[in-house]
Amino acid sequence: MKTTGRNILPEHIRNVTILFILLLAGCAKPEEQSFIGTVNGPIETENMGITLTHEHILVDFIGADSTGYHRWNRTDVVKVVLPYLREIKELGCQTLVDCTPAYIGRDPLLLKILSDSSGLNILTNTGLYGARNNKFLPPYAFSDSADKLAKRWIAEYQNGIEGTGIKPGLIKIGVDDGRLSGFHRKLITAAARTHLATGLAIASHTGPAVPAFEQLEILEREGVSANAFIWVHAQAEKDLAKHVQAAQKGAWISLDGIGEDNLDEYLAMIENLKDHGLLNRALISHDAGWYSPGEENGGSFRGYTTIFEEFIPLLKEMGFSEENISQLLEVNPGEAFAIRVREK
Repeated sequence: MKTTGRNILPEHIRNVTILFILLLAGCAKPEEQSFIGTVNGPIETENMGITLTHEHILVDFIGADSTGYHRWNRTDVVKVVLPYLREIKELGCQTLVDCTPAYIGRDPLLLKILSDSSGLNILTNTGLYGARNNKFLPPYAFSDSADKLAKRWIAEYQNGIEGTGIKPGLIKIGVDDGRLSGFHRKLITAAARTHLATGLAIASHTGPAVPAFEQLEILEREGVSANAFIWVHAQAEKDLAKHVQAAQKGAWISLDGIGEDNLDEYLAMIENLKDHGLLNRALISHDAGWYSPGEENGGSFRGYTTIFEEFIPLLKEMGFSEENISQLLEVNPGEAFAIRVREK
């Protein structure tokens, strides 16, 4: 039968078809709807702003068998830490990622108090820290399978941490230097399975390249893209070709120990990534803070201003544009921590 080109579908069928197409279009690109998980709930990625991607508020290295909320008074911690957070807020920082894991001083309620008081977005985490010979792990970490560990971490994302209702914004694990032990392979496997169920990024305390690339291999076998993996403390790897190689795979290269005494070293690492067209895979931070329970006034707390006051001016002197700096401090963190499943 010859048609004239007009839509000959009945109007009610045409309307349903259009609605279905619109619904599909709305779901077609979930990355456009990505969000960040803060201690005060989700925010749109575009509202993350200038971000410090690896810092600490409080860290308790007494050991998993002795740590707990009884070790510190939140009011005392706030009194020490809040001025440092207000200081970076005045410098333009909008978000801070607290990377202290469970059993080393993670305290979601403390972070919420500090977020509310400072105006900063703050992220906390789920996961377990296996570095330093597994000293900071509870007994269940050894007996649970990878699936059981993942189930625990997924539950924190779905229900909140320890009854607080506060949900993690990332997975934080830790492995030792050198080749991965069987136990640390279990940790990264559990992290991979948690990512596939939640979309949380995996930040792994790693250091040298050998364990970094072994973790990337495990993620690939689990069906997780390298884009979900943050190679924490990548500055410990002095062969800068390894940074390039991991970044080309899609991993995030976290150069997170910036201080007044190592600026030249970090400038060289950032310039190396830029020269290879990989500035879009770099994250920078201080790994600073560290209120220490048991020490007078929390010990020697290190502030978070070096990047703003010293490192960024040096980058500008080297010819880094405002766009380059925004890439490092805003665009990359938003992409790295966006809650989105990233399948291989």
